[in-house]
Amino acid sequence: MPDLLIELFSEEIPARMQARAAADLKKMITDGLVEAGLTYASAAAFATPRRLALSVEGLSARSQATREERKGPATTAPDKAVEGFLRSTGLTRDRLEIRAAGKGEAYFAVIETPGRDAAGIVAEVLEGTIRRFPWPKSMRWGTSSLRWVRPLHSILCLLVGDDGAEIVPVEVEGLRAGNATRGHRFMAPEPFSVTSFDDYEAKLKRAKVMLRPGEREEAIWHDATNMAFARGLEVVEDRGLLAEVAGLVEWPVVLMGPIGEDFLSLPPEVLRTSMKEHQKFFSVRNPGTGRIEGFVTVANIETADDGATILAGNGKVLAARLSDARFFWERDLAEAKAGMGAWAAANRDVTFHNRLGSQADKVARVAALAETIAPMVGADPGLARQAAEVAKLDLRSEMVGEFPELQGLMGRYYAGAAGLPAEVAAAAEEHYAPLGPSDEVPTAPVSVAVALADKIDTLAGFWAVDEKPTGSKDPFALRRAALGAIRLLLSNGLRLSLGGIFTLANGEADAADLLSFFHDRLKVHLRERGIRHDVIDACLAMPGADDLTLLVRRAESLQAVMGTEDGTNLVQGFKRANNILAQAEEKDGVEYSFGPDLKFAESDEEKALFAALDAAEARIAPAMEREDFAAAMEAMAGLRGPIDAFFEAVQVNAENDILRRNRLNLLNRIRIIVGRVADLTRIEG
Repeated sequence: MPDLLIELFSEEIPARMQARAAADLKKMITDGLVEAGLTYASAAAFATPRRLALSVEGLSARSQATREERKGPATTAPDKAVEGFLRSTGLTRDRLEIRAAGKGEAYFAVIETPGRDAAGIVAEVLEGTIRRFPWPKSMRWGTSSLRWVRPLHSILCLLVGDDGAEIVPVEVEGLRAGNATRGHRFMAPEPFSVTSFDDYEAKLKRAKVMLRPGEREEAIWHDATNMAFARGLEVVEDRGLLAEVAGLVEWPVVLMGPIGEDFLSLPPEVLRTSMKEHQKFFSVRNPGTGRIEGFVTVANIETADDGATILAGNGKVLAARLSDARFFWERDLAEAKAGMGAWAAANRDVTFHNRLGSQADKVARVAALAETIAPMVGADPGLARQAAEVAKLDLRSEMVGEFPELQGLMGRYYAGAAGLPAEVAAAAEEHYAPLGPSDEVPTAPVSVAVALADKIDTLAGFWAVDEKPTGSKDPFALRRAALGAIRLLLSNGLRLSLGGIFTLANGEADAADLLSFFHDRLKVHLRERGIRHDVIDACLAMPGADDLTLLVRRAESLQAVMGTEDGTNLVQGFKRANNILAQAEEKDGVEYSFGPDLKFAESDEEKALFAALDAAEARIAPAMEREDFAAAMEAMAGLRGPIDAFFEAVQVNAENDILRRNRLNLLNRIRIIVGRVADLTRIEG
């Protein structure tokens, strides 16, 4: 069985597109081969800045011949129906067979497809892949109609078998496949031929090209960390930047340089962001002081002076960039020390939303709400208001204007420079959190109050103007805001009645609908923690469902009970009791809601159920009052045995009306007692 090697060689592919492009090449080629009747053992795709490559091992040498039978229209059908059938099969009428079908006869097509050599199939699949390749952005060049991310220079396509390598005859817009490629643009520009994937990868490495992205990443990180360690420093880890830089070079050459003394006083986050965003440099930190003192850059070429000229040039550009950052920092510090009044005034001229006012209007709403929420989360109301009033002022700073990703963080620095309390400065940074599922959740009370107020104001405001998420569209990231608020509540164990807070935030918002949105987000969050959706529904139906911390505690306790045999069987017994009772009430047109009387109990099992319900009620009522859901659920699960025994020994719908009514009222008591813990009608099974 032959192996297949493909390389598409072009001008530089943007680093952000390489991984997806390699995956797309693998999927499109392998899917096409399989659809055409070939099989393969394994496949792997690779990308460098100038090439996409694919290795397919164990490809079948030929597709299997196939025979397919299709039933067509009846022989009495109109000609148009028969012609349509012929078009779908690719046959002519004389090749159709007539066979008995039902009460008449029908046309049948027998389509025989002979096996094909792998080379012909690969040629078709590769040409189609190149022409339909899903680049996010593509271009045409010269007179070619082909679109590619950058001009495509050559195609390598080999089938490698026991008797050697065969060039697959593929031609696309004048580019004819061959067995040759090129190495590094400057250090090994001459073409060379290859005979297999192993030969291809080995010769590329000799030609100063590391084919595998992971190998380039490992080489960069190894050399960078060793260089830093030798100087008593450490490289600040940034896996995203590492992957990006590995996509910019085919032969990584790691160089390290110092940061000028004039810039060492800048906040480390500013240095890191400026170097990363503008020049794709790694930051080098002094582990003792936490200061950023150096940088690592990765060149794509070995030089006679060991990179000294490259490093000097990069140092000059870096100095210019950091000079800009220092200018922004000094200007912003001066404004912060002056009280940030100019930034507050500027917020009045920035629209938050055309129906929700300016950024200043939002700040005023959040400040009022944070002050109200503060006592509920253990925060000082005055500090919460003050923090909300300054939390978004850094949006008007020059530093955040240059680096938006530093919003909040710079707010902490500026609040500190303005002499504001530490809790206020911390809230300026933390009030955006959590933004994603892996973000840490603020725990400081002032930060929690402002973070909650900010998210709830956003949600209530957009609900009030009917700008809710629809389907997959969520332009204002409201799902993320709701999940962030949920995590704030649950992680801090906060007991808030959300319905009332929604009304406080915006009286025009539909609080019930917004709470339902929160419940939907909560379901997603809890399902990720393994809590069943029907368990969540059973708890959502209970009072206090706008207290999410209480709701989750109830759901966790019910989930634990449902994981036991008693819990599962109790649900069956409860549903049986509920169904019998519902049918009787519908038939009789009355509610059996009166207390059953023990004196009418006949069997020991019936009397035992009376006793069990008394005991359960005595335990459940105080347990629910003190919100001890585990104890309440345990007492509820203990009813499983008496209920099962009752149904085995007792006929509820007895001929004696007094006994029947008493037993139906007894079933109602089961429903009432169990219903105080959870709505088991919503549990599946």
